[in-house]
Amino acid sequence: AQNKPRLLLKITAIFTLLGTLAVIAFITAIYLGEFGQLPTNAELRNIQNNSAAEIYTADSVLIGTYFIDNRINAEFAEISPNIINALVATEDARFFEHRGVDLRAALRVVFRSILMNDESSGGGSTLSQQLAKNLFGRQNFSILTLPVNKIKEMIVAWRLEEVYGKEELLNLYLNTVPFSENVYGVKVAAQRFFNVPPQDVTVEQAAVLVGMLKATSTYNPLRRPKKSLERRNVVLGQMVKY
Repeated sequence: AQNKPRLLLKITAIFTLLGTLAVIAFITAIYLGEFGQLPTNAELRNIQNNSAAEIYTADSVLIGTYFIDNRINAEFAEISPNIINALVATEDARFFEHRGVDLRAALRVVFRSILMNDESSGGGSTLSQQLAKNLFGRQNFSILTLPVNKIKEMIVAWRLEEVYGKEELLNLYLNTVPFSENVYGVKVAAQRFFNVPPQDVTVEQAAVLVGMLKATSTYNPLRRPKKSLERRNVVLGQMVKY
C-alpha cells in the first residue's frame, strides 16, 4: 500500500515526460516545414501588398482607381497616433514589450475571455501573429488545423520581429489588415468610412476603425451603427486603460 503513491508518481512523471517530448517533436516538425514551408527572413523582407493604381487629373485630383485589392499603402508618418493608440490598446497592449509572442496575454485570454466572458480583455494573438495570419492565411490540417496554424503564426511572428522594427510592423499591419466592403488598409478605410486621410482621423473615428477589426461586417459603422458604437466604446475604454 505504501508503494502505491510512489508508483502513481512515477506513472505521472513518465506520462508528463512523454507528453512534453511529443509537443517538442510536434513543434519541431512544424518548424522544419513538415506542415508546409515557412517564409524565410529574406522572403519576409520583401513583402509586397497588392495596391490600387490611382488615376489623377493634370491638377492632381484623384478620379479613379483600379485594383485587385482595394488598398493604397500609407507611410507610417501618414497614420494618426490615434489609430496606433487604439490598435495597440485593443489588440496587443504589450506590443512594445514582447518579441512576437506574448504568453501573458495568451493566459489572460484563457482566464478572462473564455472563463469570465470579458469582452474587453483582448485577443491572445499579438499584432505580429495577426500580421502573419493576414499575410499568409491558414491551411486545413483536419483536427490539427488550429494548433498547426497557431504555432506557424508564432514562428512567423518571431521572424517578423527579427526583420522589422516595431513602427515598421505597425505600418505593415495597418496596410495589410482587411476592413469591410473589400477595403484593405487604414488609408482606404479612413477615406471610405469617414472621408478623411489617415493622419486626420480623430480618437472616436480611430476607435471605430480598430473596433471593426474584431468582425468587419458586424461592426461596419455604415450598415450597423449601433453595434459599431458599442464596439467603439469598448475600444475607447481600452485606450483609457492603457
